Amino acid sequence: MGVLIADDHPMVRRGLHSLLSTLPGIDVVGEAGNGHEVMRQAALSRPDVVVMDLRMPDLDGVETTRRLTRDHPSVAVLVLTMFDEDALISEALDAGARGYLLKGAEQNEIERAIRAVAAGDAIFSATVADRILGRIASPAASALPPLTPRESQVLDLIAAGLANDAIAVRLHLAPKTVGNHISAIFLKLGVATRSEAIVLARDAGLGRK
Repeated sequence: MGVLIADDHPMVRRGLHSLLSTLPGIDVVGEAGNGHEVMRQAALSRPDVVVMDLRMPDLDGVETTRRLTRDHPSVAVLVLTMFDEDALISEALDAGARGYLLKGAEQNEIERAIRAVAAGDAIFSATVADRILGRIASPAASALPPLTPRESQVLDLIAAGLANDAIAVRLHLAPKTVGNHISAIFLKLGVATRSEAIVLARDAGLGRK
């Protein structure tokens, strides 16, 4: 599994490189100090996972994630940052990040997260998961608007943490069809981001199988 490390601090990159190089089946294929370098490296080395800092110069991690998921949809993005603001979490997940860890995570947590996002799953540090779930506004949020059976299936899998490509495989649908269903779901739920949809769906009991 190829991993690209994106962080504007050379010492952080070196530390991550050393850590990841000890893990079986993981190969660090490149490093980048800003978003433009990430895009160049991704085109050259075709990583399976990008470990992405969010606060980088020139092109930040959120916009880089958005461009990566657009231009290289097979690449999974795992955010590794020191920032856990609600807005930043939402922006990163909406841009396409499959995981969100805070710096200071243990080696086994980082390894588990890399392997999870590479497999199409979503994963969050405990602190970030608590913040996402804590955004539930009221018990009334559990009442979802009417969805078609297929939309309900898609929302259930989103709430379970599956990425779009994994949902497509699970339901035997084209990725574009999944994207169309998700757009319709967001419209019906009145949400703009994936994290908001996850909160409402889990509060309604979805994604818990």
